[in-house]
Amino acid sequence: MIGTCTGKGALAEEPPARQLPRFDLLQYRDEGGQRHPVKSEADWQRRRSSVLQAMSSVMGAFDAERRRCPLDMQLVETVDCGSYQRQLIRYQSEPGCDVPAYLCVPKTALGPAGRVAPAVLCLHPTDLQHGHQVVVGIAGRPNRQYAAELAQRGFVTLSPSYPLMADYQPDLENLGWQSGTAKAIWDNRRGLDLLESLPFVRGNRFAAIGHSLGGHNAVYTACFDQRIAVIVSSCGLDCYVDYYDGDAERWRPGHGWCQQRYMPQMAAYQNRLQEIPFDFPELIGALAPRRTLIIAPKHDTNFRAASVDRIAAAARDVYRLLGVPDRLQVLHPDCDHDFPEAMRERAYRLIEETLAPDAPDPE
Repeated sequence: MIGTCTGKGALAEEPPARQLPRFDLLQYRDEGGQRHPVKSEADWQRRRSSVLQAMSSVMGAFDAERRRCPLDMQLVETVDCGSYQRQLIRYQSEPGCDVPAYLCVPKTALGPAGRVAPAVLCLHPTDLQHGHQVVVGIAGRPNRQYAAELAQRGFVTLSPSYPLMADYQPDLENLGWQSGTAKAIWDNRRGLDLLESLPFVRGNRFAAIGHSLGGHNAVYTACFDQRIAVIVSSCGLDCYVDYYDGDAERWRPGHGWCQQRYMPQMAAYQNRLQEIPFDFPELIGALAPRRTLIIAPKHDTNFRAASVDRIAAAARDVYRLLGVPDRLQVLHPDCDHDFPEAMRERAYRLIEETLAPDAPDPE
């Protein structure tokens, strides 16, 4: 769920405007600006590239060459959780910034004779007091402890804290970030680098799962990192134009998507939401051909189920173009803004199938 704060963030004087329809993904523009139908994977990659560029135009670029540095992982605390070990760690995502995270490791993967295990990036929902503690079951609301449950099923799980929540308060302005969204994506990608470096983690194919804030955080991150082979988003999205029925009050600076911890530049689109240069139909399309599960409860008042269906219908055109229409799934549980046990079980099974040792890579 998106809360409210009074974050800073200068608005672009002339923010970029949308160039192609948000619900018709099978169009692209060439270098001269002419429109063409998307008829092949190569055509789609042109549209996909323009989507990533539009995202960066609003949330800011990553400047990876300057920010990449040694991870310098530090162990803060270790707790025995029965079948797995929960480690509170910190890793350096960029010079001058350590990210707090929980690393849960099944005991079968520990020690010189341990078996390597698949790994999942577990992204937490909004919780200003507890942050990432929620997904490891230490605090927060029930039905959010997916990092702990996946560790119990034999997965290594990494749960980084989201910027400007709980005890993780990076100085975004001094670090040179235009948005908390971009900072979170970068922290998550460095988290995947960390998982790749661990001797008990198998391969370079991962899952990403999240509820609410974690749900869209998972989608945003997977758009920019192909190592994520399967994405689960619970209560994490609807179209920007549908968000609270387009209520202009939700698009004031410091509110909704326009907070410092999200994308302050979004406030430039108040009363002109149709011009936002990227939206979730394109973002879900950008995940293809990877397996994607969107859980959109029927009674979620934060993100609307009907809007999710429109998103999926548009994105499935891309999945169909790539020959894998069944890899995009949408479920509508009969509940409110929640991640019930039956839905988590569906998510875990999908992750298990995708990250199994003999599972083929998405092509």
